[in-house]
Amino acid sequence: MDWRGYIVSDPDILFGKPHIKGTRIGVEFILDLLASGWNEAKILESYPHLTTEDLQAVFAFIRDCMKDELCIMRGSDRVLDC
Repeated sequence: MDWRGYIVSDPDILFGKPHIKGTRIGVEFILDLLASGWNEAKILESYPHLTTEDLQAVFAFIRDCMKDELCIMRGSDRVLDC
């Protein structure tokens, strides 16, 4: 999936943080919901103007952000190449 048609950044919206195009719903907010136990169905039910493709774009965006990054697991001597 090419997230570029779905995830945008505008200095006048959410202080320039990446968000879903046409909304004020940030990528970080979606990740917070998922980290809090929400699933795709609950997000789409609570925010009916979002689509499955919007959520897929969030993951594709994060995947691309993580490429070439070094992930270190604190409290462990394991280093993951993300």
